[in-house]
Amino acid sequence: MAPGTEHGLKNILWQKIKETVIDDHKKPGEWRILILDHFTTKVLSSCCKMSDLMSEGITIVEDLYKNREPVPDMKAVYFISPSEKGVDSLVNDFKSTYKYKAAYIYFTDYCPDSLFNKLKTYCAKAIRVCKELNISFLPYESQVFTLDNPDAFHSIYSTHRTDKDTTLEKMAEQIVTLCATLDENPGVRYKKEPLDNAKKLAQLVENKLGEHYELDEKCKGKSKTQAQLLIVDRGFDPVSPILHELTYQAMVYDLISIENDTYKYQSKDGAVAKEKQSILNEEDDLWTKLRHMHIAEVSEKIPKLVKEISANKKIKDNKITMSGLSQLMKKMPSFRKQISKKTVHLNLAEECMNHFQANVEKLCKVEQDLALGADTEGQKVKDPMRTLLPVLLQKHSTYDKIRAVLLYIFSLNGTTEENLRKIFQQIDNESNIILNWDRLGVPIHSSSSQQRKTARKDRSHEETYQLSRWTPVMKDVMEDAIENKLDTREWPHKSECPAAWNGSGAVSARQKHKGSNQDDRRSGSRLIVFIIGGVSYSEMRCAYEVTQAVKSCEVIIGSTHILTPRRLLDDMQDLSKTKGPMETFTIIEEKAA
Repeated sequence: MAPGTEHGLKNILWQKIKETVIDDHKKPGEWRILILDHFTTKVLSSCCKMSDLMSEGITIVEDLYKNREPVPDMKAVYFISPSEKGVDSLVNDFKSTYKYKAAYIYFTDYCPDSLFNKLKTYCAKAIRVCKELNISFLPYESQVFTLDNPDAFHSIYSTHRTDKDTTLEKMAEQIVTLCATLDENPGVRYKKEPLDNAKKLAQLVENKLGEHYELDEKCKGKSKTQAQLLIVDRGFDPVSPILHELTYQAMVYDLISIENDTYKYQSKDGAVAKEKQSILNEEDDLWTKLRHMHIAEVSEKIPKLVKEISANKKIKDNKITMSGLSQLMKKMPSFRKQISKKTVHLNLAEECMNHFQANVEKLCKVEQDLALGADTEGQKVKDPMRTLLPVLLQKHSTYDKIRAVLLYIFSLNGTTEENLRKIFQQIDNESNIILNWDRLGVPIHSSSSQQRKTARKDRSHEETYQLSRWTPVMKDVMEDAIENKLDTREWPHKSECPAAWNGSGAVSARQKHKGSNQDDRRSGSRLIVFIIGGVSYSEMRCAYEVTQAVKSCEVIIGSTHILTPRRLLDDMQDLSKTKGPMETFTIIEEKAA
């Protein structure tokens, strides 16, 4: 695991699971079976390896919903979500004959009485332990979490759905489990605009935090801690998740086909091409080191790292390529292990640069000018349509054209119906992807009652690349929150944390000196940011950048799910479709008199 990540969310969660599930009622030398459902499989996969479980006396990990061989002489540890389907599967393991010696049950969250009663009725004698934990989130990275609920986007923003309130309620419960895992009772604030979802969710979270700390025996009546929770709606910053980002991680997930964080690539072994794969996560130290760097820096850094390793090898200094490395690895097998991770990222960076040189570079110039309303010289863009036209007229994909069109519309805070009609002809009439943004509170049609644009920080003094001048609005918010500069009219409080909290030094001045590593920050102040409707990779990067800059405050960011530009546009398209729970009615046939 990369330096600086060992005390992050993943490790905190693993320690909690280890203490409350794995080590509970553990006996020396005893082997047990661990049974998981789909969600808890994701949870454990995100924070530990099979070798970690085996070292704790877990010999087999089974899927709750698959046919399993009976092992009547072994105890079974059930780490599952409190669902009817899950409880029914568990009951079936003990209803007639015992599949295992005994059941040790650990629910991720509150279990309804109806399900508890079912357990008592059918398998009370087999149950040795039945506990409720507070783990209903997934740690994606050391400072990033999700609620693993991409469908929440449709539920909250679609006019066809009637389960919005239920979804917000569930989200609040999950956010509270994150706070409980971090041992925080944060002050809660929300962004007033563009919709009221953040306000509703903030109130639900505040209520449930109170309920949780009132019921929890270990920390009954826990007062507010040195933490703030900010809740915002996705429409708060529509620009950041649409732009072509040129930092490594964001670029990779935007331009390369990555599924389940797995990068697949071709590696030549002589004349034969083999498909290989590499997982992009914090177990890969090089990925963690490079992920937030600009692609220009990454393209320079990887060859330098390769040269360091191959200093005494016969390799040309002018250019390092994948084919050249493959030949070198074939001639010198001892070189293979040292260089393998570097070749993955050399290949990945090369792919990104190929996309950049083919068409992304041209798009970035237009996108940055539209997003910032000014060109690289700082001159105001007087005619945004003139800036947009080259993208519409050149051979770019429909999705790339849509991204540029959206940035044009966002720059104007909405445009005319006539303009929209002309634009739709240039994007294969994919009008819904554009028009549905108004459901997120983002103006698409120009009107007299436009929402006020968010004032931005002046970052003209900061060094940046010309094609990466945009800074996500969320970074401004994080910095202002830590410095106690958020306007209470725009960011009302649902509850306040102790007055000493400002995250930039006042807290640490009253406590021991806080170092810059994550272990020290863990006992300092925390800023938790939750975005309803998806978080982009550029916004995730901001959490790390602000944490690194402030040092006395750790920033954690999360959402319902992780966004890529393509995924967000697909989500917008889906808002026009009918899916999921809808309002139903029953036709009652009248009986004849």
